[in-house]
Amino acid sequence: MNCRIGGLSYLNTRPLVYGLEDRITPGEPAQMADLIRRGELDAAIVPVAEVLREDRYDLVDDVAIAARGPVFSVFLRHAGPVEQVRRVQLDPASRTSVWLLRVLLKSRYGIEPEFAATGGDAELMIGDRAIEYRLRNGNEPLLDLGAAWWEWTGLPFVFAVWAVQRSACGFPLQLLREAKASGLAHLEEIAQRLGPGTATFRLEYLSRYVHYDLGAAEKAGLRKFQELCAGLGLIKECRPLRFLA
Repeated sequence: MNCRIGGLSYLNTRPLVYGLEDRITPGEPAQMADLIRRGELDAAIVPVAEVLREDRYDLVDDVAIAARGPVFSVFLRHAGPVEQVRRVQLDPASRTSVWLLRVLLKSRYGIEPEFAATGGDAELMIGDRAIEYRLRNGNEPLLDLGAAWWEWTGLPFVFAVWAVQRSACGFPLQLLREAKASGLAHLEEIAQRLGPGTATFRLEYLSRYVHYDLGAAEKAGLRKFQELCAGLGLIKECRPLRFLA
């Protein structure tokens, strides 16, 4: 089978595409969601917002980009108290993080600020750009969305998953599982490659802040997020998700 595979062009994705780098179409989260929805990819690492919104994918079991506490690379930078934020500048590459931020601000902090492409008294930042910013501005007030979710719910947060088109019959799932296993076994090598921060930081980030399992706790966090998104009208319904073993 000639597989069309998409992966994210962020540091946290590297362990999931280890050995597949020459076979994947790289891009930002929103781009991957658009490509797989248009049928241009058979499988891709996509933001969970895409699989919650579109009932056309199966999820590869036990593989995810998740956080069990602070995630470091997804945060809201703000000048004053979070409760006083009035306008948030969004990152166009993000969808799941935008939904997570809306859920947290509404349900935990009781506010509904304006969201815009430019300007604001706060800014949502994700990915490698966020890491670089945080390393330069370590003392600036930041709301780490992974930490905020964990403290509020006690559950991991799943940011992205491997999604497979249901029409892609016979897709070799083992290819993706082997890539994860190899990537986790070669974190030190991956950390030596170019990326945000030092090699020491990159290894700490990949081994401490990001978790790559999609187990029972992660699925519970995913269901909780699904329910909250439905409550805010971000998705129409809470339908069962299908996992490929």
